[in-house]
Amino acid sequence: MKELRSDIERAGLDTLAGRKAPRARVLLVAGRPGTGRTALAEELLRQVADQYPDGALRARLTAPDGTPVPTERVARDLLNALELPAPPGESADDLTERLREGLSVRRVVLLLDDAGDAEQVDPLLPETADCLVVAVAEGPLTGIPDVRPCTLGGLDTKSALDLLTRHTGSVRVTCDPRSAESLVELCGAEPAALEIAGGWLAVRPKESVADLAKQLHAQDGEGPALARVFRHAYASLAGPAARILRYLSLAPEGYVDPHTASALAGCSVSAARTTLDDFVELGLVRPVDSELPQYEVPGCLVPLLRGLTETQDRPGEVQLARARMLERTVRLLTSCRAVTEPDGSPGRKKLAGLPSALRFADPEAAAEWLRVRQPALLAAARLAVADGELDTLARRLMAALVRAMVAHRGTEAAAPELYGIHRLVLDVAERRDLPREKAAALLNLADLDAQTGRTQEALARYRAALDAGRAAQDPYATGRAMESVGGAYQELGDWQRAADWFGRALSQRLTRGERADAARLHGRIAAVHTYAGRYGEAMRGWRSAVAGYRKEGDVTAQARALSELARVQEYAGRPEESLHTCQEAVEWARQAKDVRLQAALQLRLADTLERLGDPAAAKLHRGAAERMLGEELTGGPGNPAAAANPSEQASNAYEIRSASAKD
Repeated sequence: MKELRSDIERAGLDTLAGRKAPRARVLLVAGRPGTGRTALAEELLRQVADQYPDGALRARLTAPDGTPVPTERVARDLLNALELPAPPGESADDLTERLREGLSVRRVVLLLDDAGDAEQVDPLLPETADCLVVAVAEGPLTGIPDVRPCTLGGLDTKSALDLLTRHTGSVRVTCDPRSAESLVELCGAEPAALEIAGGWLAVRPKESVADLAKQLHAQDGEGPALARVFRHAYASLAGPAARILRYLSLAPEGYVDPHTASALAGCSVSAARTTLDDFVELGLVRPVDSELPQYEVPGCLVPLLRGLTETQDRPGEVQLARARMLERTVRLLTSCRAVTEPDGSPGRKKLAGLPSALRFADPEAAAEWLRVRQPALLAAARLAVADGELDTLARRLMAALVRAMVAHRGTEAAAPELYGIHRLVLDVAERRDLPREKAAALLNLADLDAQTGRTQEALARYRAALDAGRAAQDPYATGRAMESVGGAYQELGDWQRAADWFGRALSQRLTRGERADAARLHGRIAAVHTYAGRYGEAMRGWRSAVAGYRKEGDVTAQARALSELARVQEYAGRPEESLHTCQEAVEWARQAKDVRLQAALQLRLADTLERLGDPAAAKLHRGAAERMLGEELTGGPGNPAAAANPSEQASNAYEIRSASAKD
């Protein structure tokens, strides 16, 4: 710790050369897993926290299974922690650039745990000397200049005995100090091995330190100290507990809750939780500080657990355990979404038929579970897709995850996570040659691209979705894709192509007798013609939309379409026609009881009457609009809390309605 703290203020190469340091100082804690490297880094963060008022950020760069975490995902997680925008679908380069910009005006300490190489660390480094980076790795980070590793091995004997005493109590250590020192040596003085040895002794108060030292010394075979101590602790477990422990290596991201352990081992939830608590005492898992019971499998034990699973469990049994875990996750996600539905809904009825262990008490409890488990849920989806053998379950899991996230967070808030899920769905659809699912995934991805301003990317995906929809002979997907292609061209300002694609979608809707959608498309075509200044074609389009809504009996949509027709007539220099159409629209809005639209139309009537030279009538309509809007905003007439500027409110309301009609 002293070495690390002194290294923070050490003069670097840039300082010695008379230049200001262009980047944050990087401290490297190097050592094998199990040597306490992450614990040391966390303690350093705690000690220097007051020097970095904007807080501490943490990211793991390597997954428990040893695969590097994509830079895009790490940067997105860090941006979310800083409460900075991380648009869905944005590239890793763009996200890391956003991250560096955000850190340039902050003073934070950043912990990058389990770094595999310099290429993982370099893009995340803040370009300011006001920040500090603490990297944890197994070896040196060659390629990052001016980094001196602080290398960890085993503890000194006194510290190792102190750690052991925390578990065993002082009596057993002081009564037999030589055996205690021998046990420390057998554990390689490594914290992780000492934790397991201490846990084994803690749950066996009648066993002496010498007993454990003899048993470890009698073990056959070589290998790291941690592996030897772990094998001894594992051998002392009962069969069911040993099976649960082995299968914890399958837990996504190394995080497990009682439900996950229960599904993996095929036991009850209560039995799984009891066993997990026993593992905590043995030093085999760590409890996670959260509102819900959750545990972390130490990364240094994951390879050992995987090795046991490969040698002691048949592949079919392991695959069945994965399937049980995914199935349980799907049911929990279904329950998580269903609890948000109103009483008496189909989802609520289905929820009532689930076992009590799978039900949430209320929407708040479900939302908290989803928040706490989200990293593991997303990891489960990624692992299911990567597995390739459980694609049906993977698709169900991703569908349930999307529904639950939208129900609790909304589409906009969950957009970055949804983007990743839709890409996973696309991977499965392409691997399994499922054109309908491929079309759906492409449409969802394109929608998110469009929402974040990547219109060209959205256009390419909409076209690909159209091809997939045609291959699947799915009229909904093809119609939706054609309309979306038109919308992308509209966003790009290519009015002719937009009108053409909307026309293709319209033809399909008319062929299928989908009159409501056809009326809406007439409106979209009319809006494009309006933008292009083709007012005659725009008026014909809005009249067709009005006729379509009238046949459907949609009074509100008819009123809105008439209001758009009145606006185009005004643009075309036909104020008398616009006045007549606007009056008709007011009447339909009144029948639809759409007060805000009615008020906005009254204001339009006032403006038109003023241009026609009738200020008295204009004043009457303006006053009527202000009274209507004031009553709606305050809950009734006569309320003194009326809006300060009702005319402006009505105008804003109309602009919102107009945009809705065009879309």
